[in-house]
Amino acid sequence: MNKKILQCAILIFGFVPVLAGGYGAITGVNLFDNNVQPSIDLNNHFRYLSGLLLGIGLAFWSFIPKIETKSLQIQLLTTIVFVGGLARLSGTIIHGEFNPAIAFALCMELIVTPAIWWWQKSVSKKNPRT
Repeated sequence: MNKKILQCAILIFGFVPVLAGGYGAITGVNLFDNNVQPSIDLNNHFRYLSGLLLGIGLAFWSFIPKIETKSLQIQLLTTIVFVGGLARLSGTIIHGEFNPAIAFALCMELIVTPAIWWWQKSVSKKNPRT
């Protein structure tokens, strides 16, 4: 039962990086304000990072069927997401920028994703065939 709930949680929480990453990759920086003309380099970098976010979400989804066997993969992706969250947090502290979207992203990166990793470790231990 715990495995099924974890699989559902990953499916649901996975929509955040898949949708946000996909949308950012398609629209670029202009998704926030069509009146702003970002530099080509900034827009290109934003699309690249959005593509990485999309890829992370799709990777998490790909682990759903055999989630109990994906400990190392979940740990690696969690580390990547957590380090990104720390970078976001440092920018928030340095520049004093904070809004609900940043708060939501930080919660996903620094709380939800590590909780998923911790939960997966528990499920993995209960399934000794891994």
